[in-house]
Amino acid sequence: MPNQQTEHLFQLIKSLTKSEKRSFKLYAQRTSNKEGMKFIQLFDVLDKSDHYDEKVILEKTNIKKAQLSNLKAHLYKQLLTSLKLNSAARNIDMQIREQIDFAQVLYLKGLYKQSLKILDKTRQMADTYERFTLKLEVIEFEKIIEQQYITRSLRNRAEELTSEAGSTRNKIAHLHQLSNLSLTLYGIYIKAGHVRNIDDYKRVKSFFFTRLPELDPEKLSGTEKLYWYICHVWYSFIIQDFVKCYRYAQKWIELFHEHPNLLDREPEWYLKGIHYFSETVFLLGRQDQMQYALDSLLQFEERYAGKMNENLEILGFLYEYTLRLNMHFAEGTFTEGTSLAPKIEERIAQYAEKLDNHRILVFYYKIACMYFGAGDNSKCIFYLNKIISYRDTRLREDIHCFARILSLVAHFEMGNDDLVEYQVKSVYRFLGKMNDQNAVQEEIFKFLRKLGKISNQEELKVQFVSLREKLIELREDPYERRPFNYLDLISWLECKITNTPIQEVIKEKYTSHKER
Repeated sequence: MPNQQTEHLFQLIKSLTKSEKRSFKLYAQRTSNKEGMKFIQLFDVLDKSDHYDEKVILEKTNIKKAQLSNLKAHLYKQLLTSLKLNSAARNIDMQIREQIDFAQVLYLKGLYKQSLKILDKTRQMADTYERFTLKLEVIEFEKIIEQQYITRSLRNRAEELTSEAGSTRNKIAHLHQLSNLSLTLYGIYIKAGHVRNIDDYKRVKSFFFTRLPELDPEKLSGTEKLYWYICHVWYSFIIQDFVKCYRYAQKWIELFHEHPNLLDREPEWYLKGIHYFSETVFLLGRQDQMQYALDSLLQFEERYAGKMNENLEILGFLYEYTLRLNMHFAEGTFTEGTSLAPKIEERIAQYAEKLDNHRILVFYYKIACMYFGAGDNSKCIFYLNKIISYRDTRLREDIHCFARILSLVAHFEMGNDDLVEYQVKSVYRFLGKMNDQNAVQEEIFKFLRKLGKISNQEELKVQFVSLREKLIELREDPYERRPFNYLDLISWLECKITNTPIQEVIKEKYTSHKER
């Protein structure tokens, strides 16, 4: 089994584009002597291999086994150096760090005024792009030169540097507080999803407001505002205040339009903003705004065509296809929506090493719902089983719960009555262990337990009507709305009552909503 060093090297080589491989070869040939070219031989073998095999490497190169460990370390370093050189022109952080390095070289040569000149320009660059941590590093370097050497570069320079260092530290402190809060909120959502009851709500509300710094958003820098909005989006999303979530997500996107250089330095956050905006308008039933979100995503991809790194490509895939699936859900075009499944599976396989399991589980659940809406219960169960068989049920407990409920309903649709009766007890025990039972689930279980005792279609229809009325009532309770975000059970019941395909029921609702 390859060790971690080998695994990381192999992953890095497999992640390279053709352009990056070509640049690396040119860089290596310029900087290496004849003996040093052995690491290029190692690169060539690994690049053509499907998996790491030490025996193949030794057979196809003149590398000795004793040299291999050092050559792998050297190759890894050279690859990173080559990538760094290629990325510097597109990455403002690298450009700033490069200028700091140049200033350090001049400082060590005793050319203090030249060093200060570079640092002055670099500080302004860091300020323009709101790279406050790097800006503080520049200021601290300037202070060292000013203290140790009488440069007389500017009058009152000491006071200016001290004041600027203080204000920059404040901005850094705000960003740390806000980014820590946003990350923790994200962790809460990944673990448990939306709040389930008043106690959950009080706990999350207390957590949020005791950690939210007291700041005036109007006086914040662009980056500080960004994290301010991110925190409020996450908080609003978790407590299911989707109207507020929509407003803050809209501000998040507009912030990038107001600060063009923010888009160039934080494109990932722009994509995330569009994603949360689209998720919120989907939950609010704002289909017109979903199209706006898709247009924004496609415009972004067009603007950055050929310039997107793999991070952006993965985010673009995740958010575009999540949005496309949601649009099919909203419009009731389930059969058409199932055509997205093979494309999503292909991209999941392409990015398998770089996608977190949470994202994959969400896709599987949405695809399962799409097949359920299209009437293909077998395919629905196939994708649900991918979730149910996933061992770590602590990851997105909500998805695990509703995957099991939808599986019950799909088996009912297929006429697997014996299996439904068995699974009702199994799922009930599962939810009991996860402490995730709610009134909607209870009503569904009551209904499913009655199925074995129902002898004719008229009686079954009465039960469908009764369950629909109870669910409509529960939907008005803010803490019982959560299940309806995962599964449109009311539309399913309406389709059973009227003998109409579920996608026709939802299409009719979509048409009526557009006409209002």
